[in-house]
Amino acid sequence: MANIKSAKKRINVIEKKTAQNKSKKSAMKTAEKKFLEALATGDIESAKAKFNFFEKKMAENGASGLFHKNASARKISRLRKKLNAAAE
Repeated sequence: MANIKSAKKRINVIEKKTAQNKSKKSAMKTAEKKFLEALATGDIESAKAKFNFFEKKMAENGASGLFHKNASARKISRLRKKLNAAAE
């Protein structure tokens, strides 16, 4: 356990940030799951709305460093391909 005041503060800050990151990642997984469920049921309009929400949030999280930029772009691209294939 840390003895120095600044080290104790860093521990608290890290715990808060870890909780925020965990929450954001969980929300992204939920958004992806909802999109895939809408796509599986054949509801294209709902899937498009859910994809737009997912794309915006994923791009934000990729830019902020929660996910690597390329990983975020790759996931968006793969899901867009699925959406386009289902829309045809």
